[in-house]
Amino acid sequence: MSAFSYLTHLECSRCGQTHEAEALQTVSACCGKPLLARYDLERARREWNREALAQRPATMWRYHELLPARQEAEIVSLGEGMTPLLACQQLGQALEWPSARVLVKDEGQNPTGSFKARGMSAAVSRARALGVKALATPSAGNAAAAMAAYAARARLPAVVFMPEDAPESAMVQVAVSGAKLYLVKGLINDAGAMVAALKEERGWFDVATLKEPYRAEGKKTMGFELAEQLGWRLPDAILYPAGGGTGIVGMWKAFEELEALGWIGPQRPRMIIVQAEGCAPLVQAFHAGSETAEPWQDAHTLAGGLRVPAAIGDFLILRAVRASGGTAVMVSDAEMLAAAKLLAATEGIFAGLEGAAPLAAYRKLLADGALKPEDEVVLFNTGSGLLSLDQFPAQAPVLRPGERP
Repeated sequence: MSAFSYLTHLECSRCGQTHEAEALQTVSACCGKPLLARYDLERARREWNREALAQRPATMWRYHELLPARQEAEIVSLGEGMTPLLACQQLGQALEWPSARVLVKDEGQNPTGSFKARGMSAAVSRARALGVKALATPSAGNAAAAMAAYAARARLPAVVFMPEDAPESAMVQVAVSGAKLYLVKGLINDAGAMVAALKEERGWFDVATLKEPYRAEGKKTMGFELAEQLGWRLPDAILYPAGGGTGIVGMWKAFEELEALGWIGPQRPRMIIVQAEGCAPLVQAFHAGSETAEPWQDAHTLAGGLRVPAAIGDFLILRAVRASGGTAVMVSDAEMLAAAKLLAATEGIFAGLEGAAPLAAYRKLLADGALKPEDEVVLFNTGSGLLSLDQFPAQAPVLRPGERP
């Protein structure tokens, strides 16, 4: 009989030491590094086949065998996942590469408007099942909105710490979902320090990026979906905006698991991370040949999700990029804004600046020959532009009744 989940244990991402999956965990006790969920993939390969997916709902939980919920009743869901993978032929023509094979995975169509919904669905589901009584997170915006929504769905109290200049849309989502919101004079790392200082005293469980094992599990479903939507193959390259970088960690893990199941072969996409010029610690580390990234000083960019001076999973992200033959690119705020407008005007996809960053990088990589038009490339729009309307001012003439434009 097949299992609802084949989860077996957790593993330290640095040294490989095993940790108990049925106990509430944060980072590894051995190295203080992210814990990765591990599954009985041999048993899953024997008992589960991809044809079973055809009859399942179009959410990320269609892959529940390789997700952490032990039974369906544990799942806290708002219908996240199975976002569209859109072919963008008009975009290629606008870039003057009419033969370009470019697709956009539109994560802006998730319940809370960004890919963060995936991670929070998995993390909140598991936290509630393991007896957590209250949640907390630092966030640049979208993760806070998602956490607050899923906490409300799970009937768990939630506390959010965000930089005071975070998007108003995120603040509104947090507030209307009933979470307690605190604004911080500083960056996301300052907000994280406040959560860390108070969580034991206040009884909060911290669901910050890679500070617990399961947000990455939700994010990895982007990799599962991509393979399924492409007929169980993978593209030549993936361009992804990396702040905390959990999406890269998750997708790379997903591809390994799919190969172990026999659902895909060993071919991997080139994993290309994109950061803002004003905050690019991973790009700097990649080109310096470093295994880890030094914290970025004076981080600044209009793309709040990319204003992450230090990522706890830096070595995992860099490892995946290098193993795939990928690269790391930085783009300016102006280039992201131009890319967002181009994507909306050519394909009707309204991306926030973070979600437009891959397109800005794609233009550069096409221009310098690092990518060729015939390469099949997937750009990840990680969040809707509707979450950051203040970055897209609209001006229009005002007509009096009877006037003609």
